[in-house]
Amino acid sequence: MAVYMIGYDLNKDKDYNELYDAIKSSYPTYWHHLDSTWLVDTTNDAKTIKEKIKPHIDDDDSLLIMRVTSDYSGWLTEKAWKWIKDRDY
Repeated sequence: MAVYMIGYDLNKDKDYNELYDAIKSSYPTYWHHLDSTWLVDTTNDAKTIKEKIKPHIDDDDSLLIMRVTSDYSGWLTEKAWKWIKDRDY
C-alpha cells in the first residue's frame, strides 16, 4: 500500500461530481480536506490512478499525481494529521 496525492486545477465551470465519485469509488480509503487535493491509500501506481481519473477531466484541466513520502509538513486539523500518520508507510 502507498498514499498518493491527487491534485488538480479544473478550468471550466462545470459539475465535477463525476470526478469526485470516480475517486471515491476507486479509492474508498481517501482523505479530502483541501479543495483540489485528495490523498488515496492504494496498491495502484500513479499511472493507474491517472487512467482511472482521466475520463472525468477535460483536456485543458491540470492533474498531478505523486506518491506521498514520510517527509511532510503543514497546517491541518488533528483529524487530517491522524489520517496521514496512520498511513505513514
